[in-house]
Amino acid sequence: MWSPVTPTATLVKPRSPGSTALRRLLHNRGATIGLMITLLWVACAILAPVISPYDPIKMGVGARLSRPGIQHWLGTDLFGRDILSRVLWGSRLTLRVGFASACIGALIGTLLGLMAGYYGGAADEVIMRLVDAMLAFPGILLALIIIAFLGTGLNNVIIAVGIGLTPSFARLARGCVLAAKEEVFVMSATVAGCKPRRIIMVHILPNIVAPLIVLCTLSVAWAILNAASLSFLGLGAPPPTPEWGTILSDGRDYLRIAPWITTFPGLAIMSLVIGVNMMGDGLRVALDPRMKLG
Repeated sequence: MWSPVTPTATLVKPRSPGSTALRRLLHNRGATIGLMITLLWVACAILAPVISPYDPIKMGVGARLSRPGIQHWLGTDLFGRDILSRVLWGSRLTLRVGFASACIGALIGTLLGLMAGYYGGAADEVIMRLVDAMLAFPGILLALIIIAFLGTGLNNVIIAVGIGLTPSFARLARGCVLAAKEEVFVMSATVAGCKPRRIIMVHILPNIVAPLIVLCTLSVAWAILNAASLSFLGLGAPPPTPEWGTILSDGRDYLRIAPWITTFPGLAIMSLVIGVNMMGDGLRVALDPRMKLG
């Protein structure tokens, strides 16, 4: 006896939020280009000891102020040091400053924003007035004030730039916490008797981390620019350390006769900042399902 065959539905496993965000990121042309530029500079920083043709601080490897050529692709500086080698090694310090400063600003600012947004009252008033006072100063000026107390040096530049990033993270985190507190899952956890620390770390923080990641990515570019500016003023890595801002400072007196000293590190800073900004903008689109890919 014939019996009808009932078709079975094919179960499609839903994509995880992480895989969905990655797919949206890779489908964004601008974000892909920015990611490739950033990864290229990361690779240069990692492989600098291998691909660098000369010692970046050794003097006299070529003629002074030699033009770009076969032996020295990007020329030499006033001490006969190879510009290509110094730019490659400088990418290590620049990326270190950018990522470390962004992490410091994200950590301190997020903690302050979480406390201000969740507890409110006096804590919110004190923290936000401190943040407003910091925002009254331009970022570079605030970093200069901090360095005046801490002293010069690369580590102090990282701390100063990181503290300068704190207000942005604090304001963003506070706003996200205020919105998350009105959600049902947070109110349910409060009614269930969860401790504030658990509510903040388990229920609120994972749900506000996406905009913080985007801001952290964009803050890397801001940190790179400000760190290079401080090094250009002589407040960052001491000579003969191959740092991009320091190389720019070395070549400012030779712009007419040797423009390549400042041109190539300037292009390096520009390309890295543009790449990080493009990647951060694409990440913002990828983590926000309400936005459409361009």
